[in-house]
Amino acid sequence: MPQRTVLALLFDGVQSLDVTGPVEVFSGASLLDPRAGYRIRTASLDGGPVRTSSGLTVVPDGPLATAPRPHTLLVPGGEGTRRPDPALIGWLREHGPGAERLVSVCTGSLLLAEAGLLDGRRATSHWMLCEAFADKYPAVRVEPDPIYVRDGHIATSAGVTAGIDLALALVEEDLGREIALQVARHLVVFLRRPGNQAQFSAQLAAQTAQREPLREVQQFITEHPAEDLSVPELARRARLSPRHFARAFQAETGVSPGRYVERVRVEHARRLLEDSSAGVSQISRACGYGTPEALRRAFVRTLGQPPAEYRRRFGDHPAP
Repeated sequence: MPQRTVLALLFDGVQSLDVTGPVEVFSGASLLDPRAGYRIRTASLDGGPVRTSSGLTVVPDGPLATAPRPHTLLVPGGEGTRRPDPALIGWLREHGPGAERLVSVCTGSLLLAEAGLLDGRRATSHWMLCEAFADKYPAVRVEPDPIYVRDGHIATSAGVTAGIDLALALVEEDLGREIALQVARHLVVFLRRPGNQAQFSAQLAAQTAQREPLREVQQFITEHPAEDLSVPELARRARLSPRHFARAFQAETGVSPGRYVERVRVEHARRLLEDSSAGVSQISRACGYGTPEALRRAFVRTLGQPPAEYRRRFGDHPAP
């Protein structure tokens, strides 16, 4: 029976769910299947207690200096990643490459980047921080949309619950889909989200303009995805010139009008693919795309997979 030590790093300001979420997945798998061999260990720099970002005190198993070599090294995020201890970064730089799997949750990817472990690799983090992440670490190929990214033996995930999705994927890789599905059921979560499902609706919710004319335009876009949503038409609704509208929209929301419209339309199509039995041609028209091919291109750009594949994975209704 293989021994798979899962070592979770602890530090002051750690996000507790980034640790406990994945740990519950691995420990749950061991309870369901004795062959799993997951051995959970936690460690801080000096072995002393740490205070989480929510104020909880957590006592680790010991110091990093005496921690066992891990099969899976779990690097969580939290407020403590803003000004990390140089000694922690040094330990990661030295010992991270020795782990069979190096896994980060949320802003834990910033610690990996600071240690130089993500140079030349694809990675993600919480979507709100991805732009700053890319600016600070230009050697990292930051992907803001996926909920997790695998690049070789390194896996990075987005905010909090994405760590659970990633851990379930790793259990499925180790033990098979049935065990991962049982763990998901036990935790009352879905075993449905692959890494390339986007950090999507949260982005749209956060990209809300402050100025009333622009908010009205955004509401119109959301409620009428099949309408003419060109910049000239949206500018007319906002009572602005097209040039002024495009600049103001970008400044208020952080994305261009065209990109925002595409995200809304793809989100609408995504929900129809999940919850209805409508054909792709019908969904294309309902979302403002003239042809299924236009929808397919937008879907691949945004979610990394075509509509048919998305429906196969996530749909509740078979395609007609």
